[in-house]
Amino acid sequence: MIMMIVLAPRLISRFGPKPLIVIGLFALGAGMFWLSLARPDGSFLVDVLPASLLSAVGMSPAFIPSLGTALSSARPEEGGLASGIVNTGYQVGSALGLAAMTAIAAAHGAREPGGPVALTNGFSAAFLGAAVLAVAGGLAALLTLRTAPAAAGGADGGDASEGATA
Repeated sequence: MIMMIVLAPRLISRFGPKPLIVIGLFALGAGMFWLSLARPDGSFLVDVLPASLLSAVGMSPAFIPSLGTALSSARPEEGGLASGIVNTGYQVGSALGLAAMTAIAAAHGAREPGGPVALTNGFSAAFLGAAVLAVAGGLAALLTLRTAPAAAGGADGGDASEGATA
């Protein structure tokens, strides 16, 4: 919450949205990869908490500026439509992503009897799949987002979403 409410807007106004989206997606991918390394006999403090925190820290700089960039790319009279499309995309994308990762987990042992080892193997495959998607998204953002020239001063408190266009 601190990252989303306090830090993300300040970082956007200083660096623009593109670097934050890219770095955020790469951090999210690293967190998902780290989660894929969890051991069946592992502990929460070693195997889950640090990777979850890294993933959470990556989500804020990825999603907050992407929303601002998408909305700022629309004409003012199309703002409601753009917001609806973006939010629908988030909801449908999340549902499809969860379904795909669940299918991957099931295909790699999560539905098999065998206790924690089979379950961990399935979840590891799903987290690895999520990591690949996050990194692919970061690469797509890196290659496709256009960056507008930086505003003078960079931290003038203006609209943080003005630094890039989709």
